[in-house]
Amino acid sequence: MLVIYDTHARAKREFIPIKPNKVGLYVCGMTVYDRCHIGHARVMVVFDMVVRYLCSRGFEVNYVRNITDIDDKIITRAAQNRESIQSLTERFIEAMHDDAAALGCLPPTTEPRATEAVGGMVAMIETLLQRGHAYRAANGDVYFDVSTFERYGALSNRNTEDLRAGARVDIDEAKTDPLDFVLWKAEKPGDPSWAAPFGSGRPGWHIECSAMSTQALGHTFDIHGGGQDLQFPHHENEIAQSECATGHHYVNYWMHNGFVRINEEKMSKSLSNFFTVAEVMARYHPEVIRLFVLMSHYRSPLNYSDQNLDAARATLSRWYTAIKEQTINAPVLPEVLERFNTVMDDDFNTPEALAIVFDQISALNRSKDTRHAATIHAMGQVLNLGQNDPESFLRWSPVALAGDTDLSDAAIEQKIAERVSARQNKDFAASDRIRDALHAAGIVLEDTAGKTTWRRG
Repeated sequence: MLVIYDTHARAKREFIPIKPNKVGLYVCGMTVYDRCHIGHARVMVVFDMVVRYLCSRGFEVNYVRNITDIDDKIITRAAQNRESIQSLTERFIEAMHDDAAALGCLPPTTEPRATEAVGGMVAMIETLLQRGHAYRAANGDVYFDVSTFERYGALSNRNTEDLRAGARVDIDEAKTDPLDFVLWKAEKPGDPSWAAPFGSGRPGWHIECSAMSTQALGHTFDIHGGGQDLQFPHHENEIAQSECATGHHYVNYWMHNGFVRINEEKMSKSLSNFFTVAEVMARYHPEVIRLFVLMSHYRSPLNYSDQNLDAARATLSRWYTAIKEQTINAPVLPEVLERFNTVMDDDFNTPEALAIVFDQISALNRSKDTRHAATIHAMGQVLNLGQNDPESFLRWSPVALAGDTDLSDAAIEQKIAERVSARQNKDFAASDRIRDALHAAGIVLEDTAGKTTWRRG
């Protein structure tokens, strides 16, 4: 039985999809005005893991992840760069796709863009106006009237009076209640705009996801995912406007991954304490980053540090070292796969699942029984770990990628050939000097069955 922690219920619940063996999953995607950071990488990897596991259990998953390609930050950044909004967003969409692919993430089934879904947003806002859940303010903006939705605050477990007391209203806002949020921003000179019955302008951020998710998955769908920081106000606002516009319950299960933290603070662009995925991949193999993410439960904080990434690299090196000369064509151990599925069925418990993988790696190192190798491979397929060529992974180096010929593969092979020649000539002092020099440069030599192999330590 698969159970998922539902943020709205604040408890684990048995997962029962709306349609048997089919899952509708919507995840809030990126606002494409900059490179993705490690917080974004966590969202991509976590929900890729969820999709892969659901598929392994026989579900057909319709995975929808949107792109926000119109937003205040995008407009500001394009103006700063003196480039068009389209040029900016296309560049960062391509970079996002590159990052996701490098991290081993499947593309979503559908990837709607906000600019291509404005018609649906306009229709939803019209319905909210007609039903008395929204109003047009004196400045031409359209706001959602939070007072018309009794359950506002239920997802994030917040009291509306407390929220109201702490709310801040910007000078240029004309809303009647501090909690009301903008659905449509009236046209401003120089900004992109679309025609609408309630005045030309552009959509607010929250309405985008309501329109795109319901258009792709229906008025009610199975799972809505995203980062913990989106619970309030974004997801709270999504629920309010969606249910008031459609008259239907919006989402059955809410999944939120925890923050990435550095120096005890949430990693984010607004705090300027973030590392982009590209920056980290310049120093660590992308699969190391994927393992680093999955070594923590998706709802727990993820503590970013070089030490934790180094530990993930060492762990993955152990994995590939164990399987590099093993066959995966042997039968698997069904009782091990059953244990793996049992812990994954408990709210996608990847740390416990990985513990089972590494128990099998230890067993393989002890016994050389190929059934362990086949079982490791089968579990790794679900997590998309350990699927690369072992030699390629073990020899990967950021230094080699940067073109440092002193540590290039060819230079290492030449040094190994010199060492072999020295040993054949019984010049063991020279052989040891070459080995020690390579070790100091981070190259590990392994002499087995008259053959020397190497990897980067």
